[in-house]
Amino acid sequence: MELRVLNYFLAIAREQSIVHAAESLHLSQPTLSTQIKNLEQELGKQLFIRGTKGSRKITLTEEGMILRKRAEEILDLVKKAENEIRLTDDIVIGDVCIGAGETDGVRLIAKTAKILQSRYPGIRYHISSGNASLVSEYLDKGLIDFGVIFGEVDLKKYNALEMPFQDTWGVLMRRDSPLAARDSIRPRDLYDVPLILSQQEAQGGSLTQWLGREPDQLNIAATYNLIFNASLLVDEGLGYAVALDRIINTTGESSLCFRPLEPALVNKMHIIWKKYQVFSKPVEKFLEALRGALKQDT
Repeated sequence: MELRVLNYFLAIAREQSIVHAAESLHLSQPTLSTQIKNLEQELGKQLFIRGTKGSRKITLTEEGMILRKRAEEILDLVKKAENEIRLTDDIVIGDVCIGAGETDGVRLIAKTAKILQSRYPGIRYHISSGNASLVSEYLDKGLIDFGVIFGEVDLKKYNALEMPFQDTWGVLMRRDSPLAARDSIRPRDLYDVPLILSQQEAQGGSLTQWLGREPDQLNIAATYNLIFNASLLVDEGLGYAVALDRIINTTGESSLCFRPLEPALVNKMHIIWKKYQVFSKPVEKFLEALRGALKQDT
């Protein structure tokens, strides 16, 4: 499987048309069709469902959707490697890729990047949001350099720096909600109310252990991946979102408020990277600056 052909495949998936993809690639339509047929023969799977005469729109098969995801990852990784290798020894230019959940702890990442900005303006930072499993997956595939995660770290796979932050769990709710009159929220307060949980916690985790109930025993009205979207559901009265503090602004004229859990449920935070990983110069400079920033905060 050649990288060139993967680019062809992605062009067709993007344009949903062999004609338009051929135009964007500056290839003839028969040449492009032949390349894709050869790819399907190589894999032994049909990748596209060709449209009828009335509709020439091309859609991906299930196998095609899998290949699209993997092809994008492969080509992103190749591009990242090429950029790192092209750099000269005396110039620090390149990318630092970080995966993180939604947390106020990202401020330390931002402060470190700001410190480096004046010295190395050629470093670019790319932040990908996701839960711990997605961050670990991206890290293992080499798509990111660092991951910011909560909880314990598998030190057999990763190096880690503990960050001087602890994220506190609580409940995001409307100010006119019955539970808003409380200073804190206990497990029994959430047993019968509609809950909006993160997708990871809705499958079972530290929160359900704190509640003392399995997910199927809870009234889960919705799940979320990004807390901002969950806050809109809360604002419309769909339910109570169990989330981390200091992510959604609940001050001033906000219609929302936040109440911590009691007993308190907090998460330690670490920034991790793969063991034995070979860093590019920008990544080395960032890690060096991050260690310095951590020493100042401790």
